[in-house]
Amino acid sequence: MATAAELKKKIKVVMFDQYGTVVDMQKGLVEIATPFLKEKGWDGNPNSFVTWWRRTHFENSMIDALLHKEHTPYRTIGERAVAYTLERAGVQHTEDEVKYLVGCIEKLKPFPDVPDALAKLQTKYRIVVLSNGDRDMLETAKKYHGVPFNNVISVAEASSFKPHVDTYTKAAEIEGVQLDEVLFVANHAFDCLGAKAAGMHSAFIDRRKRPFGGTPHQPDLWVDDMKSLADLMVD
Repeated sequence: MATAAELKKKIKVVMFDQYGTVVDMQKGLVEIATPFLKEKGWDGNPNSFVTWWRRTHFENSMIDALLHKEHTPYRTIGERAVAYTLERAGVQHTEDEVKYLVGCIEKLKPFPDVPDALAKLQTKYRIVVLSNGDRDMLETAKKYHGVPFNNVISVAEASSFKPHVDTYTKAAEIEGVQLDEVLFVANHAFDCLGAKAAGMHSAFIDRRKRPFGGTPHQPDLWVDDMKSLADLMVD
């Protein structure tokens, strides 16, 4: 593992996961799902509903990557996950309602500390997104999160979902840098692990105060929030 001082000498690109790292996916989707579920007469916990939704989406995207077939769009995976979760919860729904819920992902706002932290990082590095989202979803999201990234890359370029090694190697190729010149930043372990295993450096944003796990692909930096990362990498 490299220290912040060592990383500052070699990193050219700071690359970010978008959903859950740049934008607050759990909070944003709970705010959207709460009135929807209330109108449906469902008396369960909207936070649990969103957690089911996100876990189902993650599982389905990992299955899609492992099948080694044609890459399935993020939106399609999302619609399958929402429909399954609504069915599991016993909530009657239409196809249009499923599409509405998935479409709300494009409108999510960033965590409060993200805009200033990324602006600080951008004074020294290129800041880039590498997301499991579809190209058009990521393009639409720009006007809602408001962060002027130098580049936004969809895993569709590599025809697989993260954490497949091809997603990270393709992103580095697009940026014209070596893998070890990239610091990959995520709020969840699997993405840091995937990036590190591919040859990038990684930073774990531990907003949820969870253990990283016993993988040999430990993050180089472990910080509480995005501001802390910017302070480490720029000051």
